[in-house]
Amino acid sequence: MSDKKIKAVVAGASGGIGQPLSLLLKLSPLVDELALYDVVNTPGVAADLSHISSKAKISGLLPADDGAKVAFKDADIIVIPAGIPRKPGMTRDDLFNINAGIVKGLIEVAAEVAPNAFILVISNPVNSTVPISAEVLKAKGVFNPQRLFGVTTLDIVRAETFVAEITGKATSELTVPVIGGHSGETIVPLFSQVTPSVTIPDDKYEALVKRVQFGGDEVVQAKNGLGSATLSMAYAGFRFAEKVIKAAKGEKGLVEPSFVYLPGVPGGAAIAEKTGTEFFSVPIELGVNGAEKAVDVLGDLTDKEKKLLEAAVTGLKGNIEKGVNFVKNPPQK
Repeated sequence: MSDKKIKAVVAGASGGIGQPLSLLLKLSPLVDELALYDVVNTPGVAADLSHISSKAKISGLLPADDGAKVAFKDADIIVIPAGIPRKPGMTRDDLFNINAGIVKGLIEVAAEVAPNAFILVISNPVNSTVPISAEVLKAKGVFNPQRLFGVTTLDIVRAETFVAEITGKATSELTVPVIGGHSGETIVPLFSQVTPSVTIPDDKYEALVKRVQFGGDEVVQAKNGLGSATLSMAYAGFRFAEKVIKAAKGEKGLVEPSFVYLPGVPGGAAIAEKTGTEFFSVPIELGVNGAEKAVDVLGDLTDKEKKLLEAAVTGLKGNIEKGVNFVKNPPQK
């Protein structure tokens, strides 16, 4: 692997996902410099992490004095878990408008000071925030579809875990492709394509699909509504970021599903034509340029999976349109 120095940024570093994600990146021997950005508390989070005896040099920046620009400048990889959780009395649209606005603002900064960074969007709803990011980057003339990723790894992590529980196999040996989007019924686990192959008993299939699709609800309920999947999401975000960094340094054979703009990724246009949607998650071969190949796994779907895919595409189209509209016709304040 090349010894290229890596600057990583976490935007939204003080939050429930941001803090554990920052910890994992600080521990990674692949990261040389780690810049944390958020609207509150980042100097404290950075001070705390700076005492850890790993090599990454760390800084914590706030909005004052162009902090976002300083944090993002010349970054190699920017991971964005920023956003607010839904508060009592808020509608989903209120939440969407706030989080969409936060992501839009961060991408505008990235476009200006780190146009070549790999951008990993975690902020929900990913099905809309990735199209928002693409529109902003296009408007600034720096959109490279191979460098913009919606992180769907938590769906894969959950699928691996739950399949392992049912089949008795070790999670480390399982590869479970999950395609589509990153919410509810837009998530399509392909249990027919697990390697090594597994048999999911018919009487457990539907519940397993639902558990992968709605695993987040399970966590929210267990936390009595006081939190969501932050630790597992931080792990998933780190797992994907680490693969992107390793690939950027020249490691080969790294594949992970991710929500990308298919027409801009080699092999993606044909998949976009089949699904009828341009943003979609499929297994992506990662390389020095980011998304080097979209892997078409749609050829061998079972009838059950085809049904799931139909529902997913319908939901996705609306989510994508909502993201694009947010940028083209901003909500009136």
